[in-house]
Amino acid sequence: MRDDKIKRLTTLAMFSAIAFVVVALIRIPVVLFLKYEPKDVVITICGFIFGPLSAMLVSAVVSLVEMVTISSEGIIGCIMNIISTCSFACTASLIYKKVHSIKGAVVGLLCGVGVTVGVMLLWNYLITPIHMGLERQTVAAMLVPVFLPFNAIKGALNTAITLLLYKPVVTALRRARLVEESPLQAGGNKKASVGVVTLAAFLLITCVFFILVLRGIL
Repeated sequence: MRDDKIKRLTTLAMFSAIAFVVVALIRIPVVLFLKYEPKDVVITICGFIFGPLSAMLVSAVVSLVEMVTISSEGIIGCIMNIISTCSFACTASLIYKKVHSIKGAVVGLLCGVGVTVGVMLLWNYLITPIHMGLERQTVAAMLVPVFLPFNAIKGALNTAITLLLYKPVVTALRRARLVEESPLQAGGNKKASVGVVTLAAFLLITCVFFILVLRGIL
């Protein structure tokens, strides 16, 4: 039992380190001051493996480390990061925990997108005027044309990349004897796997298209 706890803590620390490196190295401008950072993918995969509480813990650790190292947004930015990540990763991993299958993963991720969009519309309306020094009316006018598409694109990208990376990541961890085999990793349903890859590819292409539109390139 003690070895299992040590193994789990070690793996969670590894996920936290990877998520921090990802957010430090990859920041893709989408619209105005909003950037896409794929750390939620790492944290969601962690949640799929260890559950929503672990995803919440890793999210808090990474956001706190980010706040005191590479971020200039202070405690409010840290809190917003935790809320955004947990609304996606914890929702997805909670549903996947209840429906432990490819279908459960897809449904969980899509629900995570919906929850994130709704939650961040509320919190951007409440917090962004204070955090960015903007008039509340200005932020309210940005909710639908700016924050809604940004969070929808962010969630769709996280969904697509998670679907593509989860199986190889779990396979590698299982070979290293850090996690046990799960139904989503066990490859018995080729049609479902093809469907997952097709969905992920569609989401990636769609998101790239919308990012180009929002950036004024198309």
